[in-house]
Amino acid sequence: MNKFFKSALCTVLAALLVQTGYACTNVLVTKGASKDGSVFVSYSADSHQLYGELYFTPAGIFRPGTLLPVYEWDSGRYLGQIPQVARTYQTVGNMNEHQLIITETTFGGRSELYDSTGIMDYGSLIYITLQRAKTAREAIRTIVELANEYGYASSGESFSVADKDEVWIMELIGKGTRLDKKGRNVNKGIVWVAARVPDGYICAHANQSRIDHIVFDDPENWLYAEDVVDFAREMGYFEGSDEEFSFCDAYAPIDFGGMRGCEARVWSAFNILGGGMIGDRKAEEYLDFAMGYNGENKLPLFIKPAGKVGLKDVADVMRDHYEGTPMDMTVDAGAGGHHTPYRWRPMDFEYEGKEYVNERAIATQQTGFWIVCQSRNWLPDVVGGVLWFGVDDAATSCLTPVYTSVYDVPACVEVGNGSLLEYSPTSLFWATNRIANFAYMLYDRIEPEVRAVIDERENAEIETQPLIDEAAMEILGENPTEESTVAVRNFLTEYSLGVAESLFDTWSKLDIYLLVKYMDGNVKKETEYGTFMDNGYSPRIPAAPDQPGYSEKWKEVVAKDAGDVLEVK
Repeated sequence: MNKFFKSALCTVLAALLVQTGYACTNVLVTKGASKDGSVFVSYSADSHQLYGELYFTPAGIFRPGTLLPVYEWDSGRYLGQIPQVARTYQTVGNMNEHQLIITETTFGGRSELYDSTGIMDYGSLIYITLQRAKTAREAIRTIVELANEYGYASSGESFSVADKDEVWIMELIGKGTRLDKKGRNVNKGIVWVAARVPDGYICAHANQSRIDHIVFDDPENWLYAEDVVDFAREMGYFEGSDEEFSFCDAYAPIDFGGMRGCEARVWSAFNILGGGMIGDRKAEEYLDFAMGYNGENKLPLFIKPAGKVGLKDVADVMRDHYEGTPMDMTVDAGAGGHHTPYRWRPMDFEYEGKEYVNERAIATQQTGFWIVCQSRNWLPDVVGGVLWFGVDDAATSCLTPVYTSVYDVPACVEVGNGSLLEYSPTSLFWATNRIANFAYMLYDRIEPEVRAVIDERENAEIETQPLIDEAAMEILGENPTEESTVAVRNFLTEYSLGVAESLFDTWSKLDIYLLVKYMDGNVKKETEYGTFMDNGYSPRIPAAPDQPGYSEKWKEVVAKDAGDVLEVK
């Protein structure tokens, strides 16, 4: 396994265990940086082995002595069990009923810091903490307590932790495995740091540790393990004063892959939302870092966006393929004859003794699910939290709103409705994949059609949201009762399920429309959208189709490669 592939896919534990190499992207928006005062956190859960479904756990009450089994999220492997708490909160995906948000990206870091005895993997930390914490600060404490008490079973991880008022980026890594005579790990636990994103700013992370120098005398905005520096010194990762210490340099030294495969995605998100500026510098001034050529020219941890950021802005950032930049995936020969911004894995290849990369953009084919989490402090929790949920590739899929107070989740995305090994005709994931995989073959023709439907639906749902909120608040009343709370939850459940099923119906019809229109590389003519032109003699025979052919880059490459054979003479 070469350096780039290892870093970009974060599989630093390959020699220790078999696990899924996640490669995800998060964008974090504080309430002061958003258009309406919402907190937004986006997340793409990217893995070639992850199915797109919406996890749902109702709140619960448990008897003393109840044990909670822990399974590794990546693989489903049983890790152990821990005591259950007396009361848990409802979770919908990566949010809970109190509008708490936790998402992640794996940065891997130093492989020798993996704890082979731990039973709390990063996925379990997320979903167990969501059941136990109400606020971001409480969630950070809970993550630390769980990992330190039961051992951390994953590699280095970045977490987005947010509530309706605060947004934090947290990074942690284990301490390795050193067993005593009784087989107990004396290094059990984690080193960690958490930084609050200043209000009015945004942040992003994408599989590379990003927290650099810690402000040790600012407990309001910085939290960290007491031994975060001392442990690095003990392990030989750092020499110097506390003020010189860098978390990312000590625990996850960056290389070409970390820059090009990971930090480039942060650069792109900052470039888009910063309007071509990253902090007080032009985005292009950081290109040498993003492209993997200058590890000293680090991106800032936070930036101010060029303007207030809306939900649709965040969603569209998640659809980026570096368009309009030197890493644009639509313009070179690898894009084929239809400007396709996708490269199949592995993420590198060799040719005539040289090594090359396949770009890793924010939008990618191996996404299981992706979300934009929305928390709103001016609304009660029963109305304020909304998980905008999508499945598969963000560039060819649509978000649908699911309020976090719902009693159930839509059938088309519920757990168990299909898997990567089981096709389900009622699954939104499979319906979306049918369209996406068709689009990959004829991207310049099909993607604009799909994007038009996405934009129309998402914009309509965003415009409808205030009306749904208003109706919910009327049902809830000025002095909420148990009865009115149940009524508003029923209302929001019915709405969330109805919108999702409508989306599934739209995608099922879109799948048929695109197949009929674009089959065999032809483009059938239409009299209006969805009505195809016949040949004038039979309603069953189409008019002569358009045949647009291939891109100029494709023609150039083919002519150079096989011109002697193909040239008309």
